[in-house]
Amino acid sequence: MGTTQLEAVQEPKYQHLKTVIGEALDSDFAVGEILPNERELAARFGVARATLRQALEQLELEGRLQRRRGVGTTVAPPRVGVDVSTTQQAWPGVGDDAWQAQDSVLGTAPAAVARLLETPAGESVHVVRRVRLSQGQAVAAELLYVPAASVAGLTADADGAASAPAVLRELQHLALDGQDRSVELGSARADDAKELDRLPGSPVLVVTTRYLSGGRTAAVSVATYRADTCRLTFGDSADLAMAS
Repeated sequence: MGTTQLEAVQEPKYQHLKTVIGEALDSDFAVGEILPNERELAARFGVARATLRQALEQLELEGRLQRRRGVGTTVAPPRVGVDVSTTQQAWPGVGDDAWQAQDSVLGTAPAAVARLLETPAGESVHVVRRVRLSQGQAVAAELLYVPAASVAGLTADADGAASAPAVLRELQHLALDGQDRSVELGSARADDAKELDRLPGSPVLVVTTRYLSGGRTAAVSVATYRADTCRLTFGDSADLAMAS
């Protein structure tokens, strides 16, 4: 019987190296231990540094390694389970919300968010910045976009800005009809990387949530989770979609 095309494809060298390094992490290194530099690792495993980098990037994406500013590459602890299910329908800031509000400014939403909000491109919206902590560590950074129409009773300063708690309180005056969420793999932007103690371009999980009220989108949350430390759990939510 002839060999199929799939069977004929050889495993990329960096994939094999990833398996070898993964086994070494289990046997030779402890959680939090700093790995040798790339030159030493490449010499240890007898590979080119470009191949080594590909393998390390894959291990980081799988949550086995962490790259930390001013420290280097360390062995990662087990991922923390973070519930992002929509089974508990609530506005941001209600009840045992795990997020901490940082500030709120008037700004413009990215084009994709503006389309979800059905607001004209360039229209000012309230942008609330929040951080989610787990065991004292920032694991996610969120930008919550709220159009003025959703918080019509909000008292703002002369420039139209309002505090983050004020925006969240006013939003809760609306009847929440439901939420829907999507998740996709992305790369950390500079602002998110700084907030999460990551390097720009590090792998992240981006969870986008629409809050629905009165037949329209009342707010949109774009939350960026650390892919190296977070394991997102969705409960039995049926309305979460994996973005293509």
